[in-house]
Amino acid sequence: MLLNRRPDVERFLRAPDPAIRCVLLFGRDSGVVRDRANALARLVTERPDDPFDVALITERDLDSDGARLENELSSQSLMGGRRLVRLRYGGDRPNANLEKSVAEAITAHAAGQYNPDAYFLIEAGDLPARSSALRKAAEAAKAAACIPCYEDETGDVARMVRETLAKDHVSLNPDALGLFVARLPRERGVARQEIERLALFLGPGSGATAAPADLEPFLGVEPEASLADAANDAFGGRLAEAQAGLRRAAQEGEAGPAAVRAIGIHLGRLRRTLTLVKAGAGVAEAAKSAGVFWKNEREFLRQARAWSLAELDRLQPQVLDADRTCKQTGSPDHLIAERLALSVAGRAKRLGL
Repeated sequence: MLLNRRPDVERFLRAPDPAIRCVLLFGRDSGVVRDRANALARLVTERPDDPFDVALITERDLDSDGARLENELSSQSLMGGRRLVRLRYGGDRPNANLEKSVAEAITAHAAGQYNPDAYFLIEAGDLPARSSALRKAAEAAKAAACIPCYEDETGDVARMVRETLAKDHVSLNPDALGLFVARLPRERGVARQEIERLALFLGPGSGATAAPADLEPFLGVEPEASLADAANDAFGGRLAEAQAGLRRAAQEGEAGPAAVRAIGIHLGRLRRTLTLVKAGAGVAEAAKSAGVFWKNEREFLRQARAWSLAELDRLQPQVLDADRTCKQTGSPDHLIAERLALSVAGRAKRLGL
């Protein structure tokens, strides 16, 4: 069966259906997949790292021993508890025969053909809906669950920050939380490492509640700050400031493609914000979800009220064309980026910015 609604997934992860003996977790964000797999493993067995209770298999293992998976699923726990068979299937190098054999194992195990008390847990990368044999097998079997793992939303990241820091008895005030979340990468594994590093910076057990100013030594200078500022100025109709920012970034060693990319990122944030607003969200809430830096929020909201999705759609091909042209050997990439900023600022001016 397929579980893709958040409440259903969270309910299952808290209390898995006892009739389910096979779970497929998949998605681009390997950190989310791994976290959910670890949570299920702890519920299945008291000793998720014990090799007597748990069999951890990789694609390489199956490549070298075709019968390994069937043997592990048929075996009993040596310690008398429930057996966990955990397969890490990256899928980076598509292997149709291997995927077919794993899919057949899902179907057979869900039907009770192996050890019915064994729990088969598969962690996979991004799997296409129409062509993935694994997804088809897990969705079709009544005793199997298929759970897609999407990239964390801003609210998910904020909750993870609060909960992780709370374990070390430190915290962030709302402004500092917004600042820190906006700067975190969306890949959960990397984000978790940064949160743990912040906890060490604040002092585990200190009871500290940090404000934005307290985070400045930890965060340092925002990466590509000059380019981000230049893109912000361009979309705000401030051409002179945008050009100055691009030239300052060039002096700092940033190339033209990075400048075009910064403009594309800003366009993407505006597009996401306006899409969320169209779906019924408040503009400030939508901007935070799009990862807008807290110091830029007021200016960004001004821009979001002037730009429209239609205007952004008209601008998008120009940004893509500039990106391609910048990457051609011998192209005047800085001039291309400045021309793009000029065009963006000109459009912004016509919109009243």
